[in-house]
This record gives sequence, structure tokens and C-alpha cells, in this order.
Amino acid sequence: MHDPNGTGIFYMDREIAQVMGHEGADWLERPERETEEAPDVLVRALKLKPGMVVADIGAGSGYFSFRMAPRVGTKGKILAVDIQPEMLAIINERSRIKRVKNVETVLGKTDDACLKPDSVDLILLVDVYHEFDKPFEMTASMVKSLKKGGRVVFVEYRKEDRRVPIKEVHKMSQAQLRKELALFPVKWVETNPSLPWQHIVVFEKL
Repeated sequence: MHDPNGTGIFYMDREIAQVMGHEGADWLERPERETEEAPDVLVRALKLKPGMVVADIGAGSGYFSFRMAPRVGTKGKILAVDIQPEMLAIINERSRIKRVKNVETVLGKTDDACLKPDSVDLILLVDVYHEFDKPFEMTASMVKSLKKGGRVVFVEYRKEDRRVPIKEVHKMSQAQLRKELALFPVKWVETNPSLPWQHIVVFEKL
């Protein structure tokens, strides 16, 4: 059944959600995210190390890109990927103001992350995968960009928990993610439930 907040397009038995435009950039920076999403807990859970190359897919305003940048250090790099040039302009301006040198913006496509093959140690997707209108093609592109043993980390609102106050089409279950990623050369590593409303579902490239 079509959800009014969905696109009417279905993939592997779920409806793809509508995309939030760049007009919502201020919402991404809302103070409530600290309590609703515990971003510092998430960043610690990623186990970032100096020198790592991390792709923040659907980076938006760079909310997580700038939190991860200090952890990968001057020899590491954060690739902030988004399909909206307006979002990338916001990140570039913030990098200039903050004098951050290791956040690099990448204009992606709906079916291609536009990253070099075997170049990325970790890919982070925070509340974005469920909005991909071409999830198979995009995932294939992301997995191709990962180094062997690299991780792709999905952070999604828990569909299993009805208490999570988010529209249903913007939630994803662990089972759904594992079903969709089974099409690719990755293995499920863990599902971390430590965030207030979201789970952290981690896969590793074989």
C-alpha cells in the first residue's frame, strides 16, 4: 500500500521515501539531534583511526563529516558526498570558516557515489539509504569503492520499535537491510542498538 510520505516506488517489498531537499539544511543542524540521535555515541562506535578515508554518503550540511574529520586526522580524509550542489556549497563554506582541510566534497549521482574503486575504508549513511531511488545501483557503486575489509555503516531509525516517533516509510529494519545487502559481496558484522532511536548496522566487504 502506498504511503503518503513515500514515492510510490517499491524495492524489495519496501516503499522508497521522499527525499529531503537542501531547504531542510537548518533542520539537519537542529540542537535536538544531540538528544534524539546521540551523534557523539555514533562517531565513537565507528572506531575511526587516523589516516582513514571515510565517505559520508548523503552528507547534507556536513553534520557528521565535521564530527569525523578530527578523528581521521590530517593524513585522513572525509569525502562528503551529496547529490545536491547546494548542500555541498554549505559544507565548503563551513570548511572555510572552520579552517578544516580534510573534508572534501563530492557531487554524487542517484545511481553512483562517484568514488574511486577500492579507495575508501568506511562508508557512513545516516538516515539516507531509505531515500535512494536507485538503491541497487547506488549500493553496487558504494561497495565497489570500498577497500577489501572496508565497512559500510547504515544508521536508520528502527522499524522494529513502534515507539520511535518517525514516519514509517523513513524507518528501516535490520532484517530489511540484511536482505538487501545480501545481493552484494559484503557480510553483516553487527547491529549496534546503542542510539536512542536508531540502530547502527555494519557490513564488511569480502
